[in-house]
Amino acid sequence: MVDDWFEAYLDADGVSFDDDDAALLRAVAESGSVSGAASALGRSRPRCLARLRELEDALGSLVERRRGGSDGGGSELTATGREVLARFDRLHAALSGTAGVPETVTPGTVAGVEGELCDVETAAGPVRTLGEASAREPGRRVQVSVRADAVTLQAPDDSPAPDSTSARNRLDGSVTALERGDAVVRVAVDVGLEEPLWALVTADSADRLGLEPGAGVVASWKATATRTTAVAASTGDDGDESDENHESDEIEDGSEGGGDAAELDGP
Repeated sequence: MVDDWFEAYLDADGVSFDDDDAALLRAVAESGSVSGAASALGRSRPRCLARLRELEDALGSLVERRRGGSDGGGSELTATGREVLARFDRLHAALSGTAGVPETVTPGTVAGVEGELCDVETAAGPVRTLGEASAREPGRRVQVSVRADAVTLQAPDDSPAPDSTSARNRLDGSVTALERGDAVVRVAVDVGLEEPLWALVTADSADRLGLEPGAGVVASWKATATRTTAVAASTGDDGDESDENHESDEIEDGSEGGGDAAELDGP
């Protein structure tokens, strides 16, 4: 399945730099302060500062704070901050030129519900997902959808511990096919599902990871980048409900996507 919507992100040490983070850095550069950036974006200053600290723990210093002086101080992007922003923009441009993004769709059964999140049993094991309202019922048959640009691929030896990343879904697998473009590579991974799990990575990441058919990888993605939709039930001739051979209900676009698995090395 292919869709034309995507959300790019860069990943470093389990921390994802996405569109919201890029907007924050641009706002700091334009306003000259974190307070000004927070006001322009409609976010709280403490929230912006906390996010900057989280990003800097993974990527290095992004914003330089100046205190006092004739102008009262302020903030500006460091050389690292400007480079991260430029790299994100290059990735965004590369993905914009990709003709559609694959989506993996697999059946499952809801095993547990926690707020908007569902734990779904699939052929590859449990998967945590964002479920539509009608899917949030233990025992409900569902379809799980995850976009290729939400999946991060890592070498088995370099994969971070599960508790050290916000990507709660994590499956071991092996590469079955690659479709190379000029800057982006579509990768099919066998993780034990009925169909391959697709991932979208930059050509640089594919080369660095040594991706080729048969290569072992760890695929991970966030629960909020995974959609669960209820399988429509119908009544058969015998009066029993059947879920067989029916498409899933639609869920509105706008759930959080993920992005390319390109990694940034911290300083």
